[in-house]
Amino acid sequence: MTVKWGLIGASTIARQFMINAIRSQPDGEVVAVMSSSAERAEAYARENDIPRHFNDLDALLASDIDAVYISTTNELHLEQTLAAAKAGKHVLCEKPLALASADARTMVEACRAAGVLMGTNHHLRNAGAHRAMREAIKAGRIGRPLAARVFHAVYLPEHLQGWRITRPEAGGGVVLDITVHDADTLRFVLGDDPTQVAAVTQSAGMAAGGLEDGVMTAMTFSSGLIAQTHDSFTVKHAGTGFEVHGTEGSLIARDMMTQKPVGSVLLRTAEGEEELSFDREDLYTRSLRKFHAAIRGEGKPSATGEDGVWSLAIAEAALEAARTGRTVTIDPKLEARA
Repeated sequence: MTVKWGLIGASTIARQFMINAIRSQPDGEVVAVMSSSAERAEAYARENDIPRHFNDLDALLASDIDAVYISTTNELHLEQTLAAAKAGKHVLCEKPLALASADARTMVEACRAAGVLMGTNHHLRNAGAHRAMREAIKAGRIGRPLAARVFHAVYLPEHLQGWRITRPEAGGGVVLDITVHDADTLRFVLGDDPTQVAAVTQSAGMAAGGLEDGVMTAMTFSSGLIAQTHDSFTVKHAGTGFEVHGTEGSLIARDMMTQKPVGSVLLRTAEGEEELSFDREDLYTRSLRKFHAAIRGEGKPSATGEDGVWSLAIAEAALEAARTGRTVTIDPKLEARA
C-alpha cells in the first residue's frame, strides 16, 4: 500500500529533508502541499514536483492523502493536528508539538481516539551516533551513568532568523527550538526521565520581543543522574557535543547534534579509548521508514506523540525555572516512557 503524504506547511525543513525521506520509501509518495499563501503553495509544488497544492487546510484533508507532515509555526500545530485526526489522517508533527504540554496531550489523545498514528519529528534519536551511545549504555560499557552534558550552542542561520527570534506568540525562542531536542535526546540515550529542572536564559542580542536566544539547564533524572545543557542561537564556532559519564567509563561524542549523519563517539575506560562505529543512514529516512512500518502495525514511530509531550513538558519546566529562579518539578502524571 502506498502512503500518500500531504505537507502542511511549505517549509524549508520539508524541502531540505522530508520530501526526499518520504520519496526514499518504497511505499511513500508526496502528493500535496498546503500553505496559507496560494502563491507560495503553487510555487513550492512546482519547484518540488508535488502534484497538488492548496491554501486551505480542509481542502487538503479532503484530498486523497493518508498522512500529513506538519511543519508550520508552533502555534498552529494543535489546530492542524486535531483537524487531521478528525479527517482520519496519520500525523507526523514537528517539535514542539504545541505551545503547552496540555495541548500536546490533547493532540495525542485526539489521534488515539481517531485511530490514527501520531509521531513527533525528533530527528536526533534517529542518528547513528546517538543510537550507538544508547546501546553502549544498555550494554553496561560505562557502568552506571552518573552525569551527562549536552552542548548545542550554534548560530542560527540567517534564512531561519524570522519568527524564531521575533514572535513569542508563535513559540519562538531557543528553548522551544533546541532545548526540546536536547530533552528528547537525553531521554532516548539514557533510557531515563528527568524529574527536576533548573535554568537560566540569556538575551545576547539576536532575539527580540522578550525571547531568549541562549539557555543553560541543569536536570535531575529519576535514576539520580544529573545533566546539563547549553543551547544558543548566537554561538558561531563552538561545535556540538554530548557526553555521558559513568562509574566505569565515559562516552564522548562530538559534532552530532545536527540534522546530518555525522560526528564521532569515543568510549573511554580504564582499558583506554575506542572509537565506536555507527551507521550513517540519513536521520529523516530512518524516521520515515519507522513511521511507515508503524502504519502497517509493525512497531512504533521513532518518537511517538508521547515523546513529544515529554520533551515539551521539560522545555516548559526550563522556561518556568528561568522565569522564577526556582527548580521546577516535572509533572509526574506524564505517561510512562514509550
